[in-house]
Amino acid sequence: MNSTHRKPLPGTALDYFDARAAVEALQPGAWSGLPYTSRVLAENLVRRADPARIDAFLSQLIERRRDLDFPWFPARVVCHDILGQTALVDLAGLRDAIADQGGDPAQVNPVVPVQLIVDHSLAVECGGYDPDAFAKNRAIEDRRNEDRFHFIDWTKKAFRNVDVIPPGNGIMHQINLERMSPVIGVQHFDDGRGVAYPDTCVGTDSHTPHVDALGVIAIGVGGLEAENVMLGRASWMRLPDIIGVELTGKPQPGITATDIVLALTEFLRKQKVVGAYLEFCGEGAAALTLGDRATISNMAPEYGATAAMFFIDGNTLDYLRLTGRSDEQVALVETYAKTLGLWADDLGAAQYERTLTFDLSTVVRNMAGPSNPHARVAVSELAAKGIADDAKLQAGKAQEAEGLMPDGAVIIAAITSCTNTSNPRNVIAAGLLARNARRAGLVRKPWVKSSLAPGSKAVALYLEEAGLKDDLEALGFGIVAFACTTCNGMSGALDPKIQQEIIDRDLYATAVLSGNRNFDGRIHPYAKQAFLASPPLVVAYAIAGTIRFDIEKDALGHDAAGNPITLKDLWPSDAEIDAIVKASVKPEQFRKVYEPMFKVVVEHGERVTPLYDWRPMSTYIRRPPYWEGALAKPRTLQGLRPLAVLGDNITTDHLSPSNAILASSAAGEYLAKMGLPEEDFNSYATHRGDHLTAQRATFANPTLLNEMVRNADGTVKKGSLARVEPEGQVMRMWEAIETYMHRGQPLIIIAGADYGQGSSRDWAAKGVRLAGVEAIVAEGFERIHRTNLIGMGVLPLEFKPGTTRLTLGLDGTETYDVIGDRTPRADLTLVVHRRSGERLEVPVTCRLDTAEEVSIYDAGGVLQRFAQDFLEASKVA
Repeated sequence: MNSTHRKPLPGTALDYFDARAAVEALQPGAWSGLPYTSRVLAENLVRRADPARIDAFLSQLIERRRDLDFPWFPARVVCHDILGQTALVDLAGLRDAIADQGGDPAQVNPVVPVQLIVDHSLAVECGGYDPDAFAKNRAIEDRRNEDRFHFIDWTKKAFRNVDVIPPGNGIMHQINLERMSPVIGVQHFDDGRGVAYPDTCVGTDSHTPHVDALGVIAIGVGGLEAENVMLGRASWMRLPDIIGVELTGKPQPGITATDIVLALTEFLRKQKVVGAYLEFCGEGAAALTLGDRATISNMAPEYGATAAMFFIDGNTLDYLRLTGRSDEQVALVETYAKTLGLWADDLGAAQYERTLTFDLSTVVRNMAGPSNPHARVAVSELAAKGIADDAKLQAGKAQEAEGLMPDGAVIIAAITSCTNTSNPRNVIAAGLLARNARRAGLVRKPWVKSSLAPGSKAVALYLEEAGLKDDLEALGFGIVAFACTTCNGMSGALDPKIQQEIIDRDLYATAVLSGNRNFDGRIHPYAKQAFLASPPLVVAYAIAGTIRFDIEKDALGHDAAGNPITLKDLWPSDAEIDAIVKASVKPEQFRKVYEPMFKVVVEHGERVTPLYDWRPMSTYIRRPPYWEGALAKPRTLQGLRPLAVLGDNITTDHLSPSNAILASSAAGEYLAKMGLPEEDFNSYATHRGDHLTAQRATFANPTLLNEMVRNADGTVKKGSLARVEPEGQVMRMWEAIETYMHRGQPLIIIAGADYGQGSSRDWAAKGVRLAGVEAIVAEGFERIHRTNLIGMGVLPLEFKPGTTRLTLGLDGTETYDVIGDRTPRADLTLVVHRRSGERLEVPVTCRLDTAEEVSIYDAGGVLQRFAQDFLEASKVA
């Protein structure tokens, strides 16, 4: 830590680093024009960077230049158990590799504090209409995940700087918002004085920006990038595109934060903010509650942004008090923010290279779907969009009268995810609508699997305080978990009779959830499509039972006099919601939940050996293969054959799905051979610590459209399929991968725009790398997936504007070479060898964007680079 610019923080016994003075010394008057993000980055540089280079780094921020990489040192790493566990599996494997080379494995530890929350392992096997659902689901979770939880228990004892919050306690993002983030942290030194600094973090989930609502720079990264940070390396970057988003006006009555964020997601996707840091400002932003801000920040990956920042102001302090932070901590946040210039009032002159304006008063009641979170549809337009189809609704009623499910049946209605359950207004609104529906005698349809899975135990306490818990339970929304569930594809099994009816009648069945992701095939294998909605709308759809329902106009039921009951009769007023929130959400609830949770102190590195005793028959945890087999061989960028030719908007759900494993899938067949009963196959996500299972998930999504595989009429055939060349034989994707692996054939993937949207799962990169993919050429990459590819030693290449797979007429029969020196953003040549003998040279951009990324790629990946550096340092020592 540098001593330059270290000063006493007024009114405290702490010091701080005066980044304002450092910037002003370089260019007087520059600080007032810096955005919030640049100010936090400046402090990080002044406190942590090489003193000889600080001025050069700061000049990038002041002059808005992007010609020099500069380091960012996140204060901590936050993980959920899926990517967090796989990252720690990698580190355990790294210890083995170090030991094999004569190094000391016990010295391989995270340098940066790592907080792992076990929150992504629970499937909703029992719905919210079962009074024992929570206990039953937790018992199933523990049974299925015994191997995983054994390994996680070992990590907290074997590694330094790893803390674990066990299952059943909430979602990482909500816990981060409600307790883990101090907003302003303190580091203590031997001289007796502490240093205050802005909290920053990376998280192994794309929704880590949730906590940006508190003014904390927190971004989602893949497990591989997180490993890089864990092991003490800076996250190198160039000045990001920092965009101001001015919010004007105020929401209309009855409009929830979910409605706002779905409208913003559509708007911001159209404004092309992919990779940008957004800063929400203006009177509209200032008037939003912290819960509303968090709902907006949480969905940053859905509109493609890296971060979604809000300033620190009085609302921030009120929220810290509400969630049980100490008076001393609240005072520190206020003092520090006002001293350094992170307080809202000090940001009025901040300048942005681009400013967008969004009027909150234009937002109407919204949903998103049926396949993408940015595909907004106003509920008043459901009929016009062909979703609320009256003829199909009436036909469905006739089917229902015969004891059948209707076309468009809502088979899953879930109040889930940190997006909405972090916001008390949204949860209370759902509870009040349930109360009103219950009083009117309305019930959910019997085919609807309903559930409530809050991200925090505090939600249960304030619902109990408000007297709304019973009303939700009566409608089938009893608490099934405190975890990430349906939104992550962990919706559990359907009633076998319902599932069989869907199969036999080939029903168009749907899901409605208050989550942030609704990609095809994600929520449940038998829910053909899914819609995002606010928590109260989820309750309404459980009553309606079909997506063919005009939720604003059609009758949800009738009262004793035969009068129709519609949504407007049930919807609570804003005043009623606010009054309940004020009376029922209390600081002592959050203290009751979090104080015991964070009092647990684990002794690290004293009770277990530094090397993990791998269980040979486990399908959950297996020693990683990154130092052996195909990956140990020299790489080649010559003679590549395409594994797949893909279109736009390929998501990480296409690349490596997270939902339930079907018996007919390659992974299902493997698990059956390993002796697992089908009921315990669990999800793809939970098996990512075992590469032999996880490899079989590569491109296993049944909605995949590989343009190399076509029907007789020329249309693309849907499914997990590939065409092996040069034979031209079509087979299941996994068999194609096995065939190419056996041949030692290096592979390439050709794709369209926005490749790698969605969750930050590193197995979307690990899977293709283990399949033998050396490079991916796309029209554009989502940030997190691009860095994951580099972390696995896969070369990302970008077509020049105007060039696509379609303009080049690529059909997958070609072979490819990549020529040129791989330097940051260099122009390389993709040589296409057509089957006809034609040779085509196509200019492409090397998407190794920084020298750090080149270094990682050249080493073969994050882990390989660290192993090389570690062993070299050991020799010097």
